[in-house]
Formats: sequence, structure tokens, C-alpha cells
Amino acid sequence: MRLNADTTHPDYDKYESRWEFYARSYLGGEDYFNGAYLTRYISETSDDYDRRLDLTPLDNHAKNIVHIYSSFLWRVPPTRAFNSAAGNVALEPFLEDADLDGRSFNAFMREAQIWASVYGHVWIMMDKPKSTAGTKAEELAQEIRPYVTMFTPENVLDWNYVRTPSGRFELDYLKVRESVIRVDETTTETYYRVWYKDRVELWHSVNDLDKQVEVDDNVLGRIPAIFLPANRSITRGIGLSDISDASYMQRAIYQELSEVEQLIRISNHPTLVKSFGTDASAGAGAIINMPDDMDSSLKPYQLQPSGQNLDAVRASIQDKIQAINRMSHMGAVRGTEAVTMSGVAMATEFQMLNAKLSEKADLLELAEEQLWLLFCQWQEITADVEIFYPDSFDLRDYDKELMFLQQLRSTGVKSATMAMEIDKKIADLLLDDEQLAKAHVEIESGTQVLGQFVAQDEEKDL
Repeated sequence: MRLNADTTHPDYDKYESRWEFYARSYLGGEDYFNGAYLTRYISETSDDYDRRLDLTPLDNHAKNIVHIYSSFLWRVPPTRAFNSAAGNVALEPFLEDADLDGRSFNAFMREAQIWASVYGHVWIMMDKPKSTAGTKAEELAQEIRPYVTMFTPENVLDWNYVRTPSGRFELDYLKVRESVIRVDETTTETYYRVWYKDRVELWHSVNDLDKQVEVDDNVLGRIPAIFLPANRSITRGIGLSDISDASYMQRAIYQELSEVEQLIRISNHPTLVKSFGTDASAGAGAIINMPDDMDSSLKPYQLQPSGQNLDAVRASIQDKIQAINRMSHMGAVRGTEAVTMSGVAMATEFQMLNAKLSEKADLLELAEEQLWLLFCQWQEITADVEIFYPDSFDLRDYDKELMFLQQLRSTGVKSATMAMEIDKKIADLLLDDEQLAKAHVEIESGTQVLGQFVAQDEEKDL
């Protein structure tokens, strides 16, 4: 039997380089430097190119976008009703240490959401070690309980879905690269785990030699892997990254930042042009010694390019930053200068971002429902856990709304109804649900009529 470790899914081959680019765009720093994403100049040597890479900074918009999404999604943690699982002995240990590495279940799901935003999707597997214990309590004493593991797309080499008689698609094959060990310059050891519905195979590969280590029964009868996309795509098993467009715009900004550095450096340090026999150097206080018999047409001179293009490059960078804000619906969130958008434009921008966040919350909720189904299967209890992620994300501009309401109140309109509604709107901005209803009652009972009012019938008589 042979593993064929080099065999990968056709979509894996199509997206592998893209996933690497997204990951480097998010990580920045040395990872982005090693990606060598600057365009090499004509006749530029490798040393000059490496130096230019080292001097060019990265304005990391991709990481900023991913973490803003995450901060909104996890500002209010999800709520869960465990029902039949509430009394299970493994529940609390699992919630406190979901991955056997010290991370709580909420922390694990947040990290999975972040990496799904970067790559487009991740795979979450829930496994349970083999046990010879007689009771669940004995299993827990041996720290044998369900745990979760996250795999990023470049480590899930192959997969296959089949349609069941009910019409639902089901995963019946999954090949995962679990670890890569570099023994020396010529030897690399890799461990693969291949999942089928009836068995699980562990393979050890040394360079091109594959060896099956063990085979275990798949006691669940299904592959315990959950697909978590950042955004759904038309390709099954592939998600759409939140930075799929922003990362390319970030790369364009990176190119222009290199041009800015070149313009500044060359403008401040002009190039000295001289004949080979002239003794000269550039810089402050430099002295040029020319032979007495030198042709006057060969006298040294300096080449200093104009720095006028600098403003044009900077303007181009600002345009690209605005484009990133538009494509991520964050024009009103990421602005570092005074926002010039109208109230309607800002409200529309907030609504679009709110809709995107709500869609992402629904995908997280669905993935977590499937994870808790696996947990209940492993623990042999009724699968009735309910999960509730926020359906709406309050992205209102409180300062602007409060200022508007204060200005509206100061107009002096003599209407008790209007004054009461303004007070209610202000209470809506400041109070939570528990205090809001009480405040509305107090406002309605305490509002007084302002000015003199004449009934409509009396006005006709007059």
C-alpha cells in the first residue's frame, strides 16, 4: 500500500500559491520580506535588490482589517445552551482547555475565525484519544476527552465530498499533513493522517519513501472535520478570504513605498559624474581635484533628479488606502483623519459592514453547531446544544447622534411629543436593555407640555 503523499486535490494546486500570499500579507515583517514582492529593476543586482527589500517598509492593512472584523465579532461573546450536555463531566474541562494547549473554547474559535479570514477557510477537527477506561469519570481522570485542532488550508492536501441519498454532501476522505520535521539539509520527515469514514491511517514519509505507521477504526463512522469559511464560494471545500483584494492593493502600496524611499534617497544624495582620473567624492565638504590639462567639457557634475514626483506617489498611496477601505466597508471605521462622509453615506457604510459581520457570525454559529454535534457523539449524549452568535452589530456613531439630538432639542419647537421622543432616543444611546424600559416609563410620565396650545375646533371658532 502506498500513500502517494504528492497527490493533492486539484483545487489545492490552484490555490496553494494564493494562500501563501495571503498568509505573508497578514503576517508582514520577515515573512513579507522573504516573499520578495518588489518588482526588480532592469540590471538590478541581487545585493541591490535585497537592500531595497530591507529598506522598504510595509503598511500592513491586511492585518488591520482582519483584526477589526474579529474585534466586532467577539465584542459580545456567543451564548450557549448546553441542555443535555450541561452535566457532562468533560464539558467544563473542554470549555477551559479546548485544544489541550491551554486555550479556552472561545479563544480557539476566535483564532480559527482570524485564520479563516486570512486564508478564506480553515478546517477544525474534533478527536478523542483511545481509552480503556470503564467510565467517563475514569476517562477524565486520564485526561481522555474530546479536543479540537485547527488545520490551515496548506496542510489539508486532499479531500472528497459525496452526495448522500438524502441529497446532503458528506466528507468521505481527508488527507492532512500533521507535522514536518527537517532532520538535516537532505532529509525531511513528514507525518500524514488520512481519514476515511471507517478507518484512520497514520503515515510517515521520509523524503519520497512512505510508510504506514498504524490503522485505527473510525468509531464515529464519519470524518470529524468541520469546514469553517470566512465567506462562502461556489467551490466546495474552498472559502473566500477577507483580504483577497486588499492584499493585492497592499502590495501595490508596498511597491510605491519603495519608490518613495528611492526618490528621497536619490534626491538628497545626488550622483557624482566624473572622469576616471578625477580625484573627487560626493557629500558635504567634498573636494574635487582635477588635472590641469583636463578638457573643460569633462568637468565633474552632479545628477540630482527632481523630487516633484514624490507628492504624486503619496497621493497615489492615499487613493489606494481609500480603495482598501471601500472594498472592506471600513471607510467610516479606519479613518484616521476627519471623516468627510455625509451622515447618509456613513449610515450606509455601517449597514454594509453590519451585514458582512452578521454573515460571518452565521458561518461561525453553523460551524460551532457541527462541532458540538461531534462533542455529543464522542460523549454519547443527546445532541441538543444551542449556540447563539450576535445577529446584529451596533456600529452607530454615538457622538454624532447625540450632538444631533442636542441640536434638535435646542431648536425650541413647542411639542411635548417631540421632546419626549428626543429624550427616549438619548436614553437608547446610553442605557442597556434592563434599564431602558424603566427610563421610557419615567420619560413618558415626566414630560410636560411646553407653551400654549389651542385645540383645532377652538381655532376655527376664533
